[in-house]
Amino acid sequence: MIRGVVGRGAARTATVVDWLPVLALPPVLVIDAAISSAGKPITVLSLLAAIVACLPLVIRRRVSFPALAPLLVAGIVLVLWQLHPANTVVLIPMVALFELAVGGDRRRSVWIGLATVPCVFISVLPFATASNLASIVIRNLALCLLAIAAGDVLRSRRLASQRMVAAREQETLRRVGEERLRIAREIHDLVAHAMTAINVQAGVAAHLLERDPTQAYGALRSIKHTSGEALSELRATLDVLRDPSQAAPLGPAAGLEAVAELTDGLRSVGVAVELEIEPVADVPTSVQSAGYRIIQEALTNVARHARASHAQVAVRRVPGALSIEVTDDGRASRAPDTLQIGNGLRGMRERATALGGTLEAAPSDSGGWRVRAVLPVAQPAQETRS
Repeated sequence: MIRGVVGRGAARTATVVDWLPVLALPPVLVIDAAISSAGKPITVLSLLAAIVACLPLVIRRRVSFPALAPLLVAGIVLVLWQLHPANTVVLIPMVALFELAVGGDRRRSVWIGLATVPCVFISVLPFATASNLASIVIRNLALCLLAIAAGDVLRSRRLASQRMVAAREQETLRRVGEERLRIAREIHDLVAHAMTAINVQAGVAAHLLERDPTQAYGALRSIKHTSGEALSELRATLDVLRDPSQAAPLGPAAGLEAVAELTDGLRSVGVAVELEIEPVADVPTSVQSAGYRIIQEALTNVARHARASHAQVAVRRVPGALSIEVTDDGRASRAPDTLQIGNGLRGMRERATALGGTLEAAPSDSGGWRVRAVLPVAQPAQETRS
């Protein structure tokens, strides 16, 4: 409804602009002719001639200038035959040239402007004298060139505005794309890790249900706890998406100090996990969060695909960066589900790349699988002694 109202308003404005020269120029031509003709009476026929001469300007934005030019010349001849508007007849070509410069290219406008030189010279002959011919021709040519220049300025501003709008739209699309990737990574990390843990624990419970009901019951409680946490985190994420005004981050802002909690699921199914984490208190939160997510996804893939008995997580400080390495002794030739591990590896790479880092995932020399990420860490500014 609003779009229709705006469209009708724009159409009415365009119509008024098209007809404005027909409404404004004839009175000006008639008054100028009355002054220039030294008391010669102005008839209704003269006024009609002025109106007819300006009528081609109504279609100046809908037809090409070569098609419009003969109509303008005929109109000017009609005006000069009925009236002698010595000072204002140039307004008719000025309006047309201005519109040409606004809608056309600069080179074409200049050439057509130069082509008006003989037309302007001929148009002033009926009322020019030998003493003022040169001045009138120069003045009218200057006015025509001024109209072209004004139209070119307006066209340049419009193009600049359009480029600015296009650049703003591209930036908006880029940010939307980045936000979509961020949401996809967060939801993948939330769901994939939880579902993998639930799947592993469910397998343990099914295996021990008859032989050791106590351990099976413990696995079921772990499933309940993991699924509850995943649902809470997913619900919080969806709440943020529904209400963008919320300042809550998407997903937990966990740091590397919480990595130990990620190993519980692997240990419960018989995978020994060795942690080697150097102090990272001075590492920025963004780097710690990305490192946590990378380790989470790497351990999720170990539980889902590796069939490993041992995994190692090493977080070390290297000059200017944080090195994260997750290895296992599983089957390096495993063929995991393409979609799942593809999204996981893609998400890990995107997190590393977003911080200017790198990530490698490939079989290790020992026969297992290795994920290694290097995340740049900004060095604190050193104090200088005076």
